[in-house]
Amino acid sequence: MSDAAATVRVNGRDEPLEPGTRLDVFLSQLGLDAQRVAVERNREVVPRSQHGEVTLEPGDVLEIVAFVGGG
Repeated sequence: MSDAAATVRVNGRDEPLEPGTRLDVFLSQLGLDAQRVAVERNREVVPRSQHGEVTLEPGDVLEIVAFVGGG
């Protein structure tokens, strides 16, 4: 195995990933409010209720969309 740091791709950018990190923890590390984002992992939507159950893997591809209020 390579000594390269583990990463996930988030909205087209590589982000470091500590092995065993759950999605909810990762979102918090990015400074995001899990209640105000939608997450797609490897082209599948992750229901908000499962954010604490999903463990990210190196090489995962995430698309994260933040909800913005307005009027």
